[in-house]
Amino acid sequence: MKAKILQKNENTSLVTKTVLFAAISTIGFLTSCTTKPAIIEGTKANTVEKLAMGKTVFENSCAKCHDLPNPVDHSAQDWVGIMNSMAPKAKLNDAQHAIVYDYIVSVKK
Repeated sequence: MKAKILQKNENTSLVTKTVLFAAISTIGFLTSCTTKPAIIEGTKANTVEKLAMGKTVFENSCAKCHDLPNPVDHSAQDWVGIMNSMAPKAKLNDAQHAIVYDYIVSVKK
């Protein structure tokens, strides 16, 4: 009788471990396949140096193709869409994209 109980507990334990492993694997797979968020959030702590770098990248990269827009002409939310469409055209990497966005939204009206 004791052997049957142990065998049942071992089988139950194996099933539980298998289900748990499958659940964790599925969650890991699904989270690794998610896309980047459409919104590039500004960093919490912008240093003067980072903002200056953002201004430099903005002026050098964007002015190659068109007149520079005034950063205060659009809201921070508008700039998200503008940046998401223009950054690939300007061949900005993710870090450049972020510092340009941080610079643009830091300009006060």
